[in-house]
Amino acid sequence: MKLKVASKVSVEFVKIRSSYLNRDVALTIILPPHYQQKPYPVLWLNDGQDIPSMGITEVINELIREDIITPFIVIGVHANEDRLQEYGSSSAVDFKNRGSKAGLYSEFMINELLPYIRNNFSVSRDKNKNVVAGWSMGGLSAIDIVWNFPNYFAKVGVFSGSLWWRMKAYNRGYKEDKHRIIHQMIRNSEKKEGLKFWFECGTNDEEADRNKNGLIDSIDDTIDFIQELKNKGYDDKRDIQFVLIKGGKHDQQTWSEIMPYFLTWAFGK
Repeated sequence: MKLKVASKVSVEFVKIRSSYLNRDVALTIILPPHYQQKPYPVLWLNDGQDIPSMGITEVINELIREDIITPFIVIGVHANEDRLQEYGSSSAVDFKNRGSKAGLYSEFMINELLPYIRNNFSVSRDKNKNVVAGWSMGGLSAIDIVWNFPNYFAKVGVFSGSLWWRMKAYNRGYKEDKHRIIHQMIRNSEKKEGLKFWFECGTNDEEADRNKNGLIDSIDDTIDFIQELKNKGYDDKRDIQFVLIKGGKHDQQTWSEIMPYFLTWAFGK
């Protein structure tokens, strides 16, 4: 029988200046109970401004109380009105030229945010203890960062990821096997050893079914992305977890409800 631990996380708010993004970036930092000078695992979280509305601190407190997870630090990076430019894939913009700052966002993460956090907080430098996660466009960004910087991160969590990100509009000669940007990024690069992937989709994420196969596009895109990973040699049991939520929507309530399962996968004892 596990002992229940009665202690709570603490939350700090800071801003750092980014020369890459040319803006002040707000951060929500969640520190574990009894925080001390030892290297903690880290969750690097896109859309950190959503932490309160998704009740993430409460979720973490409950998992700690039940002694289910190893204590870790959350670095929640707030997005602003440039979200659709900063999130995306650094390999290419989409058909509407969105994601133009995705490469700059990655550079901010590696060259500005990561050194700042390492200098001011006690965090692990072991890539296996560094996880990046996000929802919707933030999930797409999380994959892009982890895939392109595998020396820093080894796990990624994607909630209702925008894996449809494409080079061409559907009515402009779009082909699934050629124009989904993040799928092509995986297909056209070498396997990155040691990475692990967690995906979530809800059956009510959307209604679109472009190929009329009975599956909504977000599920199709996720399944196809997982297949690209398997084609690279990742094991669908050891390296990949896909959670499909019946009735799940593309909203914060669904993502909040599944958050304990993701955090247990990422930081479970």
